[in-house]
Amino acid sequence: MRFGDFLRSTVLLSAGCATLLGTLTVLGITREDDRTVIYVTAGWWVAATLYGVLLGRRAETSAPIARLLAGARAQTMLPELNPTTTLLNRLWPLLIATIGASIAAFVEPQVASVATGFTIIWALAWRRQHRAVMAIEERDGVRFYVDRTSPLSPIQLIRTPGFGGNYLPT
Repeated sequence: MRFGDFLRSTVLLSAGCATLLGTLTVLGITREDDRTVIYVTAGWWVAATLYGVLLGRRAETSAPIARLLAGARAQTMLPELNPTTTLLNRLWPLLIATIGASIAAFVEPQVASVATGFTIIWALAWRRQHRAVMAIEERDGVRFYVDRTSPLSPIQLIRTPGFGGNYLPT
């Protein structure tokens, strides 16, 4: 799976998880009718949104992604492309956290409220990173792919020759 597509999928899945958890939180809070929980939840979500927007405001790659791109292993052949396996392999913590917070939301909606804030931050903080990676790919004439690794090991990238690149001065 191309790394830019992986980043875009991560943002969309995080936003989807935030939507699910937010819905479960609202349903749970309205059952209890506790005004304090409503105000704290609203404040947390606003703070999470502002913090996520602040983190994701830059158009260039973040430092961890820049290190990941710099450490990519060069390869001339395309790696095996299996997007579903790659997403499950790399995003299993998001899946487990969402399922856990969803189950806990039926007993304590505050758990889902906190998890919603973190998924909002995650989605907003990473929202521009795929564009930065694609700009680097275009500039250097390469493509970055997510390497197949163990789900417990850090993510690694493969750099392959790509089509394109801006080689002529304009």
